Amino acid sequence: MSNLLVEIGNTALKAACSEGMTLGKTFRYQGEKMFPFIDSLVKKEKPEILVLASSAEISPQNEKRLSDSCSRLLLLDKRRKEVIESYGLPEYLSPDRAASILAVRHLFKGYSCTVFDFGTTLTIDFVGKEGEYLGGNISPGCRTRFRALNRYARGLPLLETPAEVKDIGGSIPSSMEAGVILGIMFEIGGYLSQFPENTVVFTGGDAIYFAKRMKNPIFVVCNLVMMGLALIADEHVGKNGI
Repeated sequence: MSNLLVEIGNTALKAACSEGMTLGKTFRYQGEKMFPFIDSLVKKEKPEILVLASSAEISPQNEKRLSDSCSRLLLLDKRRKEVIESYGLPEYLSPDRAASILAVRHLFKGYSCTVFDFGTTLTIDFVGKEGEYLGGNISPGCRTRFRALNRYARGLPLLETPAEVKDIGGSIPSSMEAGVILGIMFEIGGYLSQFPENTVVFTGGDAIYFAKRMKNPIFVVCNLVMMGLALIADEHVGKNGI
């Protein structure tokens, strides 16, 4: 029997089945009926344990709903920090960042790492050689920057992430594209020059987009959060003898 891992992020729900650290079927949902969607997955997959990590707090009603539908439920959200803290991580970390750090500890044991997560926000986290969390930074993600320009600067259009970017813009759209994409690239470059000895890990929805523009060697691990949740699920099942 497999485990079911669910991450509710800022814009979408991602889910995957896992056996130990091996990920199986993956699912994605974007809409208002997230908990009915989770219910349908639980009924279909019949997991040994459901691990749900959410950027928003899970209400008592939805907690009861989920606990009634599965044999074992483990919630990670703003109110439930015990699991995160049990791994020696600070309670202010969101569940997805905490899961990413646990996965990096496992995959890159013995190496100091700089972890870039390209999503609604761009998070940059630092992990020491012994797996210790050293801290991290947060800035707007790629699409968030385009939306902000459109919303707060009168007359600027709303643009999609471009396939190609000029070094210097020759129009309003190309200037915005260069400003956003090259701005993020310069941001990445600054961190790499500050910590040149670190192993660099990219994850998140825009990870491959920016990885293609890198000259430095990096690792792209698209399912880093899910791998961290798989680790939590596997250890929790082992500890509780389920």
